[in-house]
Amino acid sequence: MNKTQPSVLANAEWFTSSYSNDQGGACVQGARLDGASMAVRDSKMATGPAFVFSAPAWSGFLTALTRGELSR
Repeated sequence: MNKTQPSVLANAEWFTSSYSNDQGGACVQGARLDGASMAVRDSKMATGPAFVFSAPAWSGFLTALTRGELSR
């Protein structure tokens, strides 16, 4: 996971997570980037920082989430 430069995200097409309930604008947004990377940001800070995950890191995260390895 890397904090990214704004230029990398200049043409990103952001979408709101289907798990966000949009109460008070507290949403997680994502954007698919070149090379199957994934950017993630807080919707309340749309011009603020975003995190970019490499394709293998994002895939590993989704796999762990699906398996319940990240539950509270």
